Amino acid sequence: MQILFKSRHPEASLMRETVDRRVRFFLRRLSAHVPRADIQLIDVNGPRGGVDKRCQIELRTDGAGPVVVSSVARDWRTALDGALARAARHVLRVWRRANAARRPSRRVPEIKA
Repeated sequence: MQILFKSRHPEASLMRETVDRRVRFFLRRLSAHVPRADIQLIDVNGPRGGVDKRCQIELRTDGAGPVVVSSVARDWRTALDGALARAARHVLRVWRRANAARRPSRRVPEIKA
């Protein structure tokens, strides 16, 4: 899986290794379906503080199309984990729906006497 990290904020840039580890951990079971992940960390209102750290994740998936999810939190790690959880749930839900549609029903044929 290819992981692209973007951030202009100096604190967020220090999280490059953490972002790589967390993305691989969250998407470890879905890595066959997600060849690329773009992660962007943004400080919405700058140095004023508050709940303003945003993590936006764009996953390029095989079969489900691009998935874009974002999360806003007080700190970078919480925003990252929230966005990753939402993205993983969405990809898994789409993948399960696609497999359920292709799977034949397992009804037992009726025996007529």
